[in-house]
Amino acid sequence: QVQLVESGGGLVQAGGSLRLSCEASGDGVSIGVMEWYRQAPGKQRELVAAVIADGRPHYAGPVKGRFTISRDNFGTVYLEMNSLKPEDTGTYYCHLEGRQKKRPRNWAIWGQGTQVTVSS
Repeated sequence: QVQLVESGGGLVQAGGSLRLSCEASGDGVSIGVMEWYRQAPGKQRELVAAVIADGRPHYAGPVKGRFTISRDNFGTVYLEMNSLKPEDTGTYYCHLEGRQKKRPRNWAIWGQGTQVTVSS
């Protein structure tokens, strides 16, 4: 069974940086779609960064130029966040889709969420 573990959240001052990690583990796991969402208190969850079928990164307007989505060759997806603003505060969730060796071959899983707080 594929498992995701998120890490990297924390408290940072405005203008600072954080890097979130989302590690997928399991037998023969490969990652296709990579997405990072965030949810601020009292607001709906919103997509902030993604790499989908075209293989290119896509970013929401408010984070474009400040956030970078990437992955390594060992099953970990990252969200590098620079020039953080108080409005970036929220719980950040990764959502990954991919394939694995055993059935069901296709999987899609949410991470447990990690809190990011940006102080002014």
